[in-house]
Amino acid sequence: MSDVFAPRVLDAEPIDDLDAWIAIGGGKGIEAARRLGAAAVVDDIDASGLRGRGGGGFPTGRKWRTVAANRSPTIPTTVVVNAAEGEPGSFKDRELLRRNPFRVLEGALVAAFAVGADRVVVAVKATFEREAERVRAAAAAIAAAGWSDGVTIDVHEGPSEYLFGEETALLEVLEGRAPFPRVAPPYRHGADEIGDGTTSPADVDLAGPGTSEAPPTLVNNAETLANVPQIMIEGPDWFRAVGTDESPGSIVCTITGETQRAAVGEVPMGTPLQTVIDDIGGGAIAGQRLVAAMSGVANPLLPADRFDTPLTYEAMAAAGAGLGAAGFIVFDDTTDLVAIAAGVSRFLAVESCGQCEPCKQDGLAISGALDRLCRNEPAADDSDTVAARLDSITTGARCFLATQHQRVITSLLELAPDQFEAHRADRAEVVEPVTIGPIVDVARGSAVLDDRQRDKQPDWSFDSEDSGKAPADVIDQGVEQDT
Repeated sequence: MSDVFAPRVLDAEPIDDLDAWIAIGGGKGIEAARRLGAAAVVDDIDASGLRGRGGGGFPTGRKWRTVAANRSPTIPTTVVVNAAEGEPGSFKDRELLRRNPFRVLEGALVAAFAVGADRVVVAVKATFEREAERVRAAAAAIAAAGWSDGVTIDVHEGPSEYLFGEETALLEVLEGRAPFPRVAPPYRHGADEIGDGTTSPADVDLAGPGTSEAPPTLVNNAETLANVPQIMIEGPDWFRAVGTDESPGSIVCTITGETQRAAVGEVPMGTPLQTVIDDIGGGAIAGQRLVAAMSGVANPLLPADRFDTPLTYEAMAAAGAGLGAAGFIVFDDTTDLVAIAAGVSRFLAVESCGQCEPCKQDGLAISGALDRLCRNEPAADDSDTVAARLDSITTGARCFLATQHQRVITSLLELAPDQFEAHRADRAEVVEPVTIGPIVDVARGSAVLDDRQRDKQPDWSFDSEDSGKAPADVIDQGVEQDT
């Protein structure tokens, strides 16, 4: 794989200025788009088969076509670059922006041209200081060169919460509200919503054709847009020259956990996971045996005997897991999977916003039971509690977080029943839940996690004690949100 594949979006060396980007073809993508015309650009993106790289794999061309077809006659559309990366195990969007923000911004300008947008907003977390600085400098250089005439490029620095990366919650933040997901159809009226900006997201009407003067907002992941300039230059067939029919192109993967190194790399779609672990992560640590990998906290674990599964959306789903954002946390035979389960459950229970009571309360109950299990001090009914709460946690859920909790913890219970039983019977060593959280850096073969995650309370504060209130209740009462 690595001997023949030349990375397409993950530049080998940082592109520090616009001249360096122009030297390797920068600007030709937007020029090609303007020659083609907006409708033909959408056709080419559709024909390329590019799918959203944020985790959902939604067809990009279909999304662009829907937004373009439902534009407002009075208010221009906005293109939002979702770079609010917070999926545990993933660092690919931040790495892309660190190496070459020009590629992402040029892709966003092509998207703006295609859907009739006059504004691009790059959404990052306020803690992404290095990335925000790179994007602002690149946007200024692009504007000075005249590439973005008629289109403004802004950077929006949002909160540190996991849900900020969820599309509808991200748009809530751009409208001045907290990162609480809202029920919405495949597209929604977002960054330019008409209103006073004070309505609770739970009470906002659904978007649909003719229901609002505001246009639908186009939201694409940073990696998705990084693919666009070269598709414009080379065409859909070039993009499809690697990958598979249903999952064409390449994908940027992050490998962390029990491997020889943590690293970010780009591979053709369809590359077996084992090859990715070996080539990017260096394979298993000497003397240890890999047992499973987890794509963030969004999908069930994939056991090692299925590591020959190709990295495509359809193959990973068929294997009982999911591709997600291709950020794989790898576990070996030294890993206590009960500690992993407790860590995952705590992360998702804490990051739940609490709009949907089962997601928050069932999540906290599962987390508490798994924490007790780590200490070999389970309550008599904990097993029944976990089973019942996993069954009810998704009731009324307006986003995917509750389903993630259900699927990931269920997969861990099924993968390592002996380890869970050993803790129940006090035959295993007492362990602390493993801290699961976003990566803040990958350097010199190591991944650095956000160490604040272990101190974060379920009300999203960092107080010594949890208030017992859900974030949706606390923030609605005017409590300032941490960023």
